[in-house]
Amino acid sequence: MSTAFVTGGSGFIGGALIERLRGEGWEVRALARSESAERRVRERGAEAVAGDLQDLDTLRAGAEGCRIAFHAAAKVEDWGDPEEFTRLNVGGTANVIAACRDAGVERLVHVGTEAALMAGQPLVHVNEDAPVRPDSPVLYSSTKARAELLVRAANGPRLETVVIRPRFVWGRGDTTLLPAMTDLVRSGRFRWIGGGAQLTDTTHVDNTVEGLWAGATKAPAGGVYFVTDGAPVVFREFVTRLLETQGARPPEESVPQAAARVAAGACEVVWRRLRRDGAPPLTRFAVWVASQECTLDISRAERDLGYRPRTTREQGLRELAGAAA
Repeated sequence: MSTAFVTGGSGFIGGALIERLRGEGWEVRALARSESAERRVRERGAEAVAGDLQDLDTLRAGAEGCRIAFHAAAKVEDWGDPEEFTRLNVGGTANVIAACRDAGVERLVHVGTEAALMAGQPLVHVNEDAPVRPDSPVLYSSTKARAELLVRAANGPRLETVVIRPRFVWGRGDTTLLPAMTDLVRSGRFRWIGGGAQLTDTTHVDNTVEGLWAGATKAPAGGVYFVTDGAPVVFREFVTRLLETQGARPPEESVPQAAARVAAGACEVVWRRLRRDGAPPLTRFAVWVASQECTLDISRAERDLGYRPRTTREQGLRELAGAAA
C-alpha cells in the first residue's frame, strides 16, 4: 500500500485530497500545526504529524517512507506581513523540498496557482508557457511564483516534481472564499468592480484534487499543468449563483474598474505607512480577481494526463445549495 505525505491537510484543498487518497486505498500522513488541525486531518482519515513548515525535522519524519508528497500548505491571502508571506510560501516550500529529498520521497506534487502569473494584467487564454511573476507587486502572487520556481528547479534524479495550478477553487467545504463573499453581501459591503462581465475560469475542489491525483500518478516529471472546470464562465453570473446557494443575493451596484484600482492602491499605501492592523478595505489583488479576465488553456493537462473534470459546475452548485439548506 502506498503512503503519501500532505501539507495543508486541514485546509480546503488538503482535506479533500486526503479523502481522495484514502478512497484510492492510500495511507496518508498530514502535517498539522495545531490541535484543531490535528483533529481535522484525523477526521479525514490521515495520521496527524504535529509541526509546521519551519520544522525541518518534523517534515522529514512525516515524509519518511512516503512515495509521494503533496504540498498544499500556503498563506493564501491578499494582504499581510511580507516576512510572513516569504517565510511560509517560499521558505516553507524550500523546507518541504529538502525534507522530501532527505526522506527519499519519489515525487513532490505542488499546489500552484494562476495567481503566480499575475502582476496587474488580464490572463487571456494563457497556457503553461506564460512566465510566472516573482516581481509581482502583490505578495501572494510574488511568493507563490517564487515557491513554484523552487519546485520546478528541484526536479531531478533525487526528486521528481510536478506543479498543478487550479483557479478559483470552490465547492462544499470551503471555509474561506465563499464565507468571506457571503459576509460582504450580508453586511452591505459587496460591490461589483467594472460590472463583472469578464470571463473567468474556475476549478471545483473535486476537479482540483483530480488534477493533483493525476499529477502524482500520470504526469511526466517536471510537468506544470493548469486544471479547471472546463469552459470559462462570466464572473458575475457564476459568483451570483455561488452566493445564491448561501441565500445571499448580491447587489446591482458596480464601481468603475479605474476608480477601484486607484482606491486599492491608496488603501495599501495608507495601511503600510500607518501600520494599521488587519487588511485594507480594498487591495490590488482583490481588484484584479474581481475585474480582469482570467481564462486558461488546459489542453496540456487533457493531453498529457487525460484530465477531465469530475464535477460539473451545475453539480457543484446543487451540492452547495443542498449543504446550506
